[in-house]
Amino acid sequence: MCHGVIVRRCPDARVIDLTHVVPRHDVRSGAILLRAALPYLPPRVHLAVVDPGVSAAGPSGRRAVALRTVRAGQAARGPGQRAADARRRAAGRRGSKRSTSASRRSACSRCRATFHGRDIFAPVAAALAAGEPLASVGEPLPVDALRRMGIPSAALGDGVLTAHVLRSDTFGNLILNASNEQLVELGATLGDTLTVRHEGARHTASYVATFADVTPGELLIYEDAQRMVSLAVNRGSAAQLLGADQDDELLILPA
Repeated sequence: MCHGVIVRRCPDARVIDLTHVVPRHDVRSGAILLRAALPYLPPRVHLAVVDPGVSAAGPSGRRAVALRTVRAGQAARGPGQRAADARRRAAGRRGSKRSTSASRRSACSRCRATFHGRDIFAPVAAALAAGEPLASVGEPLPVDALRRMGIPSAALGDGVLTAHVLRSDTFGNLILNASNEQLVELGATLGDTLTVRHEGARHTASYVATFADVTPGELLIYEDAQRMVSLAVNRGSAAQLLGADQDDELLILPA
């Protein structure tokens, strides 16, 4: 239905679905996925809807926000201040040229309280794609009014890399907030064996480039396609093996 709404309002639009597997209510995972995808996308309108819970709009509730990034003229649409800030962080910018609280569209006669992706966000995204100015879809909103997400940072000290699970994917791979450069600072080189600690348990992981570098069932630590340090089990699930979930702390150190 969202595709239909967009094409009806902007017949020349080409709609590309990035994903429909963001965990429900998980704004941060949606932001991380969008951040990873944006460098590979054309500079057009990006519509992101991750609803952490339906709530009323207004001063005490979440607002639909549209923003234009500083570079490449990209415009993003998303629900609520947290989602809008996620879009800004995902775009890799320090700010935006302009943000608007997209409230004018909410008075549509066919709008329903529980499907704003169809009734508000998709129509506004289509309007922007058709060339409507950003200022026409709502009232101006200061960039500093957007709420930051507070993603934890990995830290290296005393020969230990302290990292956190940002999310897990459908394969059970654990994406961490650490970088490959931090592993190098730890003194690790490809082929090394590292120790991963989680909630008192110790696991041995091979630091390798690809899954095929270890035997089936073996835990590996590697740099994924988004240049994040990740844990995986060849033909298995690292999330299940470690019993780790989002925001869990992991300690990585030489074996």
